[in-house]
Amino acid sequence: MYARKRSPWKSILIALMIMLFLSGLALMMYPYIHGAIVDREIALNAEEFLSWVEILPFIKPTDPDGTIDTVPQEDIVPEETEPERLYPDLWKDMVAYNESIYAQGQSGLSCEYDYQKPSFLLRSYGLEDETFGVISIPAMELEMPIFLGATDSHMAEGAAHLSQTSLPIGGPNTNCVIAGHRGYSGASYFRYIEKLQVGDYVTITNLWETLTYRVVEIKIINPYEVEQILIQPGRELLTLLTCHPYASGGRQRYLVFCERVVDTPNGV
Repeated sequence: MYARKRSPWKSILIALMIMLFLSGLALMMYPYIHGAIVDREIALNAEEFLSWVEILPFIKPTDPDGTIDTVPQEDIVPEETEPERLYPDLWKDMVAYNESIYAQGQSGLSCEYDYQKPSFLLRSYGLEDETFGVISIPAMELEMPIFLGATDSHMAEGAAHLSQTSLPIGGPNTNCVIAGHRGYSGASYFRYIEKLQVGDYVTITNLWETLTYRVVEIKIINPYEVEQILIQPGRELLTLLTCHPYASGGRQRYLVFCERVVDTPNGV
């Protein structure tokens, strides 16, 4: 007996069905794969910044072009007074900025375009990268680079400082507002922010030091309630901001208020 010959059209139909299935599967998996790649890139950028700031104390202050020319650690003699900070002009200008917006009642914070424009262009101070710091949130197992100005590109690359709020350098009468997407293109960002509870710790590592904050309050507000993110006299705050609920298109805002602490448990 002879085996029945399969119709070539049937083989073509099966091949087309397999291709359609694989295409559909690829489309369905794309956001997850893309999101995992973006999450990894963000984490690597944060790690790179943290590694870089570790060697900053050993960079000669006289380096004219910002190149890394390290000083042997054994040659560094501890001083009783605080040495001049690296990038001193940037530090002084940022302190002055924080004092200025507080004195003016943050009058420049009137619409969304005000907080998108970066408060400072780091390249004009000799820095090669626009990453200013890293935010670390152990409760969310999250580390993200911080950029100045909540532009679309900065928000896509990590967390963003809202201009016309206090810069992330600490100090009295400050409230630094850091914004992050509530998930975007499959990546996490601040998607799991509800894991963060009162009493948890958040740290900000900038060019000069690591600042530690404790979560003290959580609020859900409407987008137009700008007064909720203003500086509170006498306090040193960090406020995390993202959309709420998840995948709502930004109907509300989720705020996590954190207050600066000095004495922290081991490992924070």
